[in-house]
Amino acid sequence: MMSQATNEVLMIRPVQFRKNEETAVNNYYQQESNLKADVVAKNAQKEFDNLVEVLVKFGVKVTIVDDDPRLDTPDALFPNNWISFHSNGDIALYPMFAPNRRRERRPEVLEKLESQGFVINNVVDYTDAESEAIFLEGTGSVVLDRVNRKAYCALSPRADEELLIEFCEDFEYTPVIFVANQTVLGKRLPIYHTNVMMCIGDTFAVICLDCIDDKKERKNVEQHLRTDGKTVIRITEEQVQHFAGNMLQVLGYNNESFIVMSTTAFKSLTDRQKITIETCGTILHSDLSVIEKHGGGSARCMIAEVFLRKK
Repeated sequence: MMSQATNEVLMIRPVQFRKNEETAVNNYYQQESNLKADVVAKNAQKEFDNLVEVLVKFGVKVTIVDDDPRLDTPDALFPNNWISFHSNGDIALYPMFAPNRRRERRPEVLEKLESQGFVINNVVDYTDAESEAIFLEGTGSVVLDRVNRKAYCALSPRADEELLIEFCEDFEYTPVIFVANQTVLGKRLPIYHTNVMMCIGDTFAVICLDCIDDKKERKNVEQHLRTDGKTVIRITEEQVQHFAGNMLQVLGYNNESFIVMSTTAFKSLTDRQKITIETCGTILHSDLSVIEKHGGGSARCMIAEVFLRKK
């Protein structure tokens, strides 16, 4: 039976984390800092370890692979952008916008999973698209409703429509395509990743519909969600700025449902929103403020769900 959430996840422990100058051109959540580089990296490691501790405490099984310091991959702790794992044993490798993020795709990661008994049947590799400057950054660009087989995608420089359709044909998803914007210095510009403004769980969807400026597209997205029986939890553009859209449902002990987010995201939610989310799963939150400020990503970005079967 198809499941929306899993209790097996992959996380990459950062080594040289910092603000990535190659992604900052269209990730407007990254900020400058007065902290020294070694302090930023050390604080990011601490935040990473604390999030892992929270997940493990509640029964989420975390496979950790250390980043390779020789590669200079500041965003390595966001693995869901370059790989996704599927219950039929397939994995997908994705083309990345920033050249220094392409180095995150390491065979050691797959070897570690296979050494733990996970079975990889087939690798679907889209990375050749990088030579044509075409990108689709994994479950950052594409938010999957795995049960209803729908792939929600906000088009951007990191999410190409034709490549999304190719992915949907390969993995048997129906594409739900739209444009999601944010206000930057008075201009409406595309949000770099869909998973910043929406999250889909088994019975709910957290989404900022106000980011979808086109009324027809907005209505279409909401209609898909409601038709599939999702409780739609609307968040504001300000809450998106606090990473409230960057949540992920996971499973813990006895398949109990948990909704993982950062403390920044948690604090931005209203009491009513928290109560509604808690009807879908227990909220787990951890401080990721250094990672959010410098990396422009949050809890969901740090977790790659592993739906592969084990031997």
